[in-house]
Amino acid sequence: MKIVIADDHAIVRSGFAMILNFQDDIEVIGAAADGIEAYALVAKCRPDILIMDLSMPPGESGLIATGKIKEDYPDTKILILTMHDDEEYLFHVLKNGASGYVLKSAPDEELLLAIRTIHQGGTYIHPKLATSLVREFIKKDKTAASEDPFELLSKRELEILPLIAKGYGNKEIAERLFISVKTVEAHKSKIMEKLHLKSRPELVEYALKKKLLDF
Repeated sequence: MKIVIADDHAIVRSGFAMILNFQDDIEVIGAAADGIEAYALVAKCRPDILIMDLSMPPGESGLIATGKIKEDYPDTKILILTMHDDEEYLFHVLKNGASGYVLKSAPDEELLLAIRTIHQGGTYIHPKLATSLVREFIKKDKTAASEDPFELLSKRELEILPLIAKGYGNKEIAERLFISVKTVEAHKSKIMEKLHLKSRPELVEYALKKKLLDF
């Protein structure tokens, strides 16, 4: 199995690479410090699995990168390795295409089990969060009317929302995402409409509630 590791801490990347390269059936072929670097490495190396952290400031987050990579390189399976044991993070990354979710506090054996499970086509979720996942899916199936408006946002809108909340102007966002200012303005308008928000303070409060500023 050829693997790429994405984490903003060099010591973490080195530590996990050492553990994985000790295995006969695993080879770490690259490492990235944020989502943009991870995307570039996947595009170049086409690994079997990308092991990625969620929070990689100040670069692109693992949540955003997961959606982009799965859309453009669906053959690369993504395993999220993070400190966040919050079900909100779990739901979002699974929705964006991740095949597994493991906590950094888990033993090495669990990480290896997760890697081999998703390489064989399965899904691995840290046991502590599996029950929450099942419970949430059951709740969501009860009625479509109670659907969270957040689920209606497109991948591009999910990129723009936290940037607006962090105080970036339309021009800054446009330059960062390589799109026009008019496109940013159009997406901003759609975000406000979908989330039923009327002002930037409301948007910031919403982003904080959804923990989007943690990425």
